[in-house]
Amino acid sequence: MAVASRFMCTTLTHHGFSSTTHRTHLGHAQLTVSSRKHQIIHCSVSASDATKTPSVMETIIPWGCDIDSVENASALQKWLSESGLPPQKMGIQKVDVGERGLVALKNIRKGEKLLFVPPSLVITADSEWSVPEAGEVLKRNSVPDWPLIATYLISEASRMKSSRWSNYISALPRQPYSLLYWSQAELDRYLEASQIRERAIERINNVIGTYNDLRLRIFSKYPDLFPEEVFNIDSFIWSFGILFSRLVRLPSMDGKVALVPWADMLNHSCDVWSLPKKIHNKFFPRKFNLFSLV
Repeated sequence: MAVASRFMCTTLTHHGFSSTTHRTHLGHAQLTVSSRKHQIIHCSVSASDATKTPSVMETIIPWGCDIDSVENASALQKWLSESGLPPQKMGIQKVDVGERGLVALKNIRKGEKLLFVPPSLVITADSEWSVPEAGEVLKRNSVPDWPLIATYLISEASRMKSSRWSNYISALPRQPYSLLYWSQAELDRYLEASQIRERAIERINNVIGTYNDLRLRIFSKYPDLFPEEVFNIDSFIWSFGILFSRLVRLPSMDGKVALVPWADMLNHSCDVWSLPKKIHNKFFPRKFNLFSLV
């Protein structure tokens, strides 16, 4: 069961898309439970009778890592550097917000570029598949970017070390902080007085509906490319949990949605303070709502 802090802060963001080939709509929803120490949530997804699925925790996702694993993050940093990531003033360390994250290793001036990730290290709907035939099938069926990237992430994760992205996937949390892992009872209990509750339930049902649509239209017809032991509701809950917490839209790449390894290790904190500003021989701290630079 999820344990909620009395000082819970919830955030729900929404960037919807619709498919031109079938009536499946999926929004961008992320529920963040903010406290000094996050709780690992072990629960199941509940849906209407039409979309009811087994508990998402019945199958353990075989890839990813514990959310505070600095070792996997360090391996990611090493691989990115070897793959063309330019030298930067940031590094991955343990932090109070999210257990690990990017921190400033050197002073960063106002207006200075915080970090830079080349396009070759970004995952989009156009990324090359380790199993090209699987990607071709999805594109022939006009699968939209969100579910396509979710399927791509599962496909590459299942390839383990043979995938180009193995170091990145190994550094992703095995269970993301996501409302997709909340049961109906937990949503009712912790979001009882919140306007987010109905939208949260809608997002969960949309993810389940999207998976069911892909399973019926594509996966069941190509079992060699999309075996059920890999492409199932458990892995889709995981992949959409990753997308909801990490996917961004990049104006520099014509507005494509993308996963950006390294940059997605930035954690946001409302408790970040800038250096004190001296006014009339007194120091007054100025508080900002920034990415945390420790």
